[in-house]
Amino acid sequence: MRGLVNFKLYPFQTRILDEFQDYRLTILRKFRQAGCTTLMAAYALHFCIFGTNKRVAVLSKGDAEAKEVISRIKIMYEELPFWMKPKTTRDNDHTLSFENGSSIQSKASGKQSGRSISASLLILDEAAFIEHIDTIWAAVGPTTSTGGRVVCLSTVNGIGNWFHKMYTQAVEGDNGFHPIDITWQEHPEYKRHKGFEWLYEQMESCNPPINVDKWEIQTRRKHSYKEWLQEYEASFLGTGETYIEGEILRSLKENCNQDYWIKYNNRMRIWEDPQPNHEYVLAADPSIGRERDYSAFHIIDIYNGKQVAEFYSNRTPINEFAKIIADEARLYNTAFVCPERNGIGNNLIYFLQQELEYENLMMDDKREIGIMITQKNKENLLADLEHNIRSGKVLINSDRLVNELLTFVIDSDTGKVRPDTNCHDDLIMSFATAINIFNNLRGNAFIERAEEETYIPPAIKNAHTYKVKTSRNELTEENIQWLLRN
Repeated sequence: MRGLVNFKLYPFQTRILDEFQDYRLTILRKFRQAGCTTLMAAYALHFCIFGTNKRVAVLSKGDAEAKEVISRIKIMYEELPFWMKPKTTRDNDHTLSFENGSSIQSKASGKQSGRSISASLLILDEAAFIEHIDTIWAAVGPTTSTGGRVVCLSTVNGIGNWFHKMYTQAVEGDNGFHPIDITWQEHPEYKRHKGFEWLYEQMESCNPPINVDKWEIQTRRKHSYKEWLQEYEASFLGTGETYIEGEILRSLKENCNQDYWIKYNNRMRIWEDPQPNHEYVLAADPSIGRERDYSAFHIIDIYNGKQVAEFYSNRTPINEFAKIIADEARLYNTAFVCPERNGIGNNLIYFLQQELEYENLMMDDKREIGIMITQKNKENLLADLEHNIRSGKVLINSDRLVNELLTFVIDSDTGKVRPDTNCHDDLIMSFATAINIFNNLRGNAFIERAEEETYIPPAIKNAHTYKVKTSRNELTEENIQWLLRN
């Protein structure tokens, strides 16, 4: 709005530069239009002018962005006083080299980009949006171990990607990076700060004028809730191209139920014991059990749509997995069991039917046990999953399931739904299958969230009951009328 202006640093930008100087490896989580890319351009130019034989490499998400960075650096270079400017020896769309031996190269990301990078200073611009960034970092990371500096900056792009993992590890002190956070409230053009009267006069003299007092209200109106979280609140949670809407995911994450007990060395989590007169569905997604994909199952109460138990393991052999399913399904009032029969699923069905003789296995329209997941019915299963979660027909208790949903994304190139890089969807697919069976058994009627009193026939209501102590030292009532009769 104001054209070319002097680059007068705001306090939060000064803080960023101070921390860049103090730490060799830094990772910056920023809000949109914070001036950080321009700050990096100035930092790179200063690094080269006041150092000899320095190499700066800037990696951007695309070629247009790479050219834009070099363009900003050139503008800064041209505006410097004559005595400060070393002569250039190379000047093109991607490279600026100086006679003191220093150079700046800006390039777009690619699978092999890291192989050609050897720099004194590496800048990763908008790292959360760079394709193949994990592969690039695997190649370029070792080159910085001998003293090179790394500046990684980005707005957020959901959970589970390389930037999120690196930032989280930095906060926990696990990877050597120093984390830097800035908020939009620190920006004097977004919120009034003392000492910036000169700036507000300039902004109000623009055509049209920029009103700082109304900035947040006006900006929120221009963006969706997810866009606001991503571009300005710098919130990992609820952003990115997730299959489930970000606002719903935030609600699910906030309402995960940590009040559970465990079985099988924490492979199974239980939120609620089987209730008398309730029916349950157990849907299973098996794996080979050799620390690759996970074997998973969920148990859902057909009466109220609650997730009452969950199993998750990548080290459970298929025969042991089958026995656990049979034991738990019998415990939950001989639950309806629906295993996926793709690949290893046929082995699971064999163990359940032939070896363990489980008597309540679900069949499809062709009278075959279990469900065959194809690309066509997978889309339908996931659509039902999204609808049931959004409409509140099912209650998710598991943070493990929610964490998978947070990294379950829509591929921007193909439009297909898939787990993000190095992530899994085993809990998601088994839960989607459970919802499919749940819908078939209950129909599409809305299920009340409030607990309803279970109907008890009069003859049973007046029967003698005794307190029985469970293995978890909890007291429950058990009807033992049949014992009295005997």
